[in-house]
Amino acid sequence: MSPNFKDLIHPSCCFLMNLESQKPHEIDLGMPFLKKLYPRAHDNRLPKNDPVVKKARRAFFTSAGINFLYLQVLFLGLFCYIFGALFQQGTHTHNLRVAFVDYDGGAIGRAVRAAYASLQGDSFPSLVERSPLELQTTDDVLRAVCETKYWAAVYVTQGASRRLEEALAAESVATAYDKTDVLAYVWNEALYAPIIDAAISSNMQLLSGAARIAYSAVNGTGNIRSVSGPAALSVLADPWTLQSVNIQPTSQGSRAIYNTVVIILILIQEFFYLGTINGLYAQFKLYARVNPTRIIVVRILTSLTYTFIGSLCVIGTIWAFKSGWDINGNQFVLSWMTFWLFAHTNFLIFDVFTIWLPPPFVPMALVSWIIFSVTSILLPFDLSPAFYRLGYMLPAHEVYQVLTDIWSHGCNPQLHYALPVLFAWEVVSLMLSILGVYRRSHYATLGEERQAKELQERIDAAVAFERDKETKHSAAHPEPEKRLKKFESTGDEPSEPQSDTDNITGAEDEEAYREELAQVISRVTTRQRRDKGRADETCNFGPSFNLPYGKDNEDGE
Repeated sequence: MSPNFKDLIHPSCCFLMNLESQKPHEIDLGMPFLKKLYPRAHDNRLPKNDPVVKKARRAFFTSAGINFLYLQVLFLGLFCYIFGALFQQGTHTHNLRVAFVDYDGGAIGRAVRAAYASLQGDSFPSLVERSPLELQTTDDVLRAVCETKYWAAVYVTQGASRRLEEALAAESVATAYDKTDVLAYVWNEALYAPIIDAAISSNMQLLSGAARIAYSAVNGTGNIRSVSGPAALSVLADPWTLQSVNIQPTSQGSRAIYNTVVIILILIQEFFYLGTINGLYAQFKLYARVNPTRIIVVRILTSLTYTFIGSLCVIGTIWAFKSGWDINGNQFVLSWMTFWLFAHTNFLIFDVFTIWLPPPFVPMALVSWIIFSVTSILLPFDLSPAFYRLGYMLPAHEVYQVLTDIWSHGCNPQLHYALPVLFAWEVVSLMLSILGVYRRSHYATLGEERQAKELQERIDAAVAFERDKETKHSAAHPEPEKRLKKFESTGDEPSEPQSDTDNITGAEDEEAYREELAQVISRVTTRQRRDKGRADETCNFGPSFNLPYGKDNEDGE
């Protein structure tokens, strides 16, 4: 056998020939160790002027540009939405209504009014004076705040002005004077704890300090000609101590994420498990093999179990890090059930997204849903523009209202609308999810039939091609019996045995045959894709994720 021509060329010559054949931009000037790690990374690369590369490059940049605009507009809108909710938050503080009840009717009440007149503005809560006949006792004041008629309430105890004047006039009275029985305010720290600390508690302290100055200027030093002793002097310097009546103290550090990170993690948790479930159904082709009713039952039971355990983990973590927060076992169970309802509702909502939205828009819908949900509970609606009251319809807002009611022993009575909204989302999403199972099963069956039909078409095309080739070959090469008859009738010599040249020609014919067959199948596949696009009989089976631990196929191999 003759030696191969390439074997006779020196390796250095081969290198130079390859180098000359490459274009300047195709010469590998990269790092040698990367080429050793991935030796096939540069194989079979087309030049940049190849028609296939040009077409792919044009399609790539077109798609990248469109998605670039989609995502930029989406996230710009989401940033504007959430920042708009926080925009000039301080100037909306006047929307927080605080009741003022003067049971004393004396100088201290007048000092509080004078102090509010100096502090009144957009950045200070609105003081709404109520008659002692309307709120006759401090219990009535507590009940009004508990029922969220007011964000807080300030009251002056009965006889406070008289007791203070007597303490300033007589040393013996000043010794027994109680500074804490003068001015107090009622509030519920469980309601948006980080916000209400600054907007209510701090401002009430500021109001008390301004009232103390106003009282001293009008009724204090101006009416006192002498101080009888150190006790009276102490009362003059500090006439009262503002008392805080906090319905549900909530001072633990983790309170800052109850209405932010906790909700976000629950939403992400449901989305990822939904993707896992969808991956399993796609992997085992269950939509085309199992009765839809059984699929519905299994999906509901699986999602209920998953969200049941997941909500237990959430509330268990909150309890573990409550840091002395005064809540009991009944509140633990009620909070658990609330988180369970919220988690399962969002699981169904995400399932509806994945059924009815086009696949490219599902991640966008997820991000938008998270931002809308968090924005609805990030601030009280009184501190945001009125537009953001749209958040009343979102499950996140309702679940936070229910949780606040539970944590503060019923002092946020919003259940009359919060629970119906939550259950409405649950029921509607469940119905659409059930309908989605039938939709997926329908299109999964159509997909299986289409795949079988396409496979049969490719087989038929290959068989037809084979028969056509056999017919042409039979016409060009008669059978031995026909050649023998032709020899007997004409006297021509039979053909000689095939030589090496004939073998080479046969190999070339076989290669050409394979290429022609591949072209036939490719034409059939292209037509099938075109027909599939025209029919558009597709269904979104949702995002699917591979399991970190699982089988590669249904046989467990």
